[in-house]
Amino acid sequence: MRPVMTLELLATPAEVSSVRRALRSYGIDVQLCASELVTNVIRHVGEGVPVTVRVWREEGGRVRLGVTDPDPRALPVLIGAVGPEDESGRGLALLDAPALRWGVEQEAGRKTVWCELLVRVPKTPERPGLHQVSAGALGHSSARS
Repeated sequence: MRPVMTLELLATPAEVSSVRRALRSYGIDVQLCASELVTNVIRHVGEGVPVTVRVWREEGGRVRLGVTDPDPRALPVLIGAVGPEDESGRGLALLDAPALRWGVEQEAGRKTVWCELLVRVPKTPERPGLHQVSAGALGHSSARS
């Protein structure tokens, strides 16, 4: 399956808000999950690394969001209990709450953290702002095809 939207960017705090704007038509849950996944790349892989954000429409009103980065070793971990004084550890809980399911697909030289959400998606989402490429330009994605 080909993505309906592909965004290529460098993982920086300024780009997190750009990703949210680009995904506005997909709803708040997709925006939240994309923000958390790109922020995790910044925090755990490094600021300025190349990231690809892809969105697929699936059967039954589901949307699949995937964020690919160049470090297959920095894997996300859902932390069970985070205290009020902890400065981090809540991001994946924010992703886990609205997601039907999520996971990680590792390949040589990269990984994709993905989630599936149940959302109402318009037929023609708006595409402002970021450098976007066609689905075929990136080749076969690491997420389910």
